Amino acid sequence: MDQAEFERVAASFAAFHAQFAPLFGRKEAQRRSEQYVRGLLVQQTDRRNAENVAEMIEGATPRPLQRLLTEAPWATEPVIERLQAYLGARLNTPEGIFVIDESGFPKQGKKSVGVARQYCGTLGKVGNCQLGVFLSYVSTRGHALVDKRLYLPTAWTDDAVRCRAAGVPAEIGYQSKAELGLAMLRQARTAGHLHGSWVAGDDAYGMVPTLRDALDADDWRYVLDVPQTTPVFTQPAQTLVPPWSGRGRVPTKPRLAPEARPPQTVQAVAAGLAHAAWYDLTVAEGAHGPRTYQFAARRVWESRDGLPGRACWLLLRRNLDGTEPRYYLSNASADTPLLTLAQVAAARWTIETEFETAKGETGLDEY
Repeated sequence: MDQAEFERVAASFAAFHAQFAPLFGRKEAQRRSEQYVRGLLVQQTDRRNAENVAEMIEGATPRPLQRLLTEAPWATEPVIERLQAYLGARLNTPEGIFVIDESGFPKQGKKSVGVARQYCGTLGKVGNCQLGVFLSYVSTRGHALVDKRLYLPTAWTDDAVRCRAAGVPAEIGYQSKAELGLAMLRQARTAGHLHGSWVAGDDAYGMVPTLRDALDADDWRYVLDVPQTTPVFTQPAQTLVPPWSGRGRVPTKPRLAPEARPPQTVQAVAAGLAHAAWYDLTVAEGAHGPRTYQFAARRVWESRDGLPGRACWLLLRRNLDGTEPRYYLSNASADTPLLTLAQVAAARWTIETEFETAKGETGLDEY
């Protein structure tokens, strides 16, 4: 927005900022936080760094704004909790959905915390970047980003000198992206401001069995993308411990019974479905009209090391012309409607909108 547009909402902006200002500590830091956020909203240049933001705000200079982000002694955790409380009052519904996803931030050099050569979705390839894992909340009343974590590759966590030079606290060890996502979900549930028991995420998270197990143990209901090569059992499969041959160690690990059918990939399961198994469902209203896809679902059993695991839903989605298939696993109960599974799966795409808005409008990828 330009300055004239901002003046029309200045009073509501002041009320909004007042809810967060005390969390920034000293009066000077509170004032700088107001300048910074206001500058993000009104400045019109492509880059929203401290220099460009300061140019738009009378009395602001780049160095104090930069110091607010890098040196001022305020903690982010209370700000995150206050944000979740603010959003909970506006977005909460009993069937709210949490979405976990990552976003890359291209960055050259070796000293910026977490920077490494790794896959960056922003670049569409492996490149020098930082990665953030984010949590969003989605409901019929709207959606927003509600938490974040910086991903530190092992090249960082295994190098104490490098971490110390970049200001990484000594107690911070390696956490996978799935573990970071789980930590944010648990923290949001503990804070209690946002309601909902559904979790969605792309196949970088769905492909991690330990994450699916942890979500199930914590009583989350998930609909997670999985790769097309993910194996599942399409019918109950017996296992047995082979009899001892009289030589070597006595067998203790179960194996598939000889008559049991081996697991299939989810892609193969989808290819074997009859046309009548697919339903056209509208899952949301998009910018260009209703978002309608074909969906199918069937009960399957997870495959763990070639052996059957717990029963779950295999949800399948494709465009109306049969292109761009997607595959999901869900621990939702057996009586869950297909439309519900489809809507939860579709909610994941809202976080992509959040990334685009945050980077384009508020400089999420700026320094």
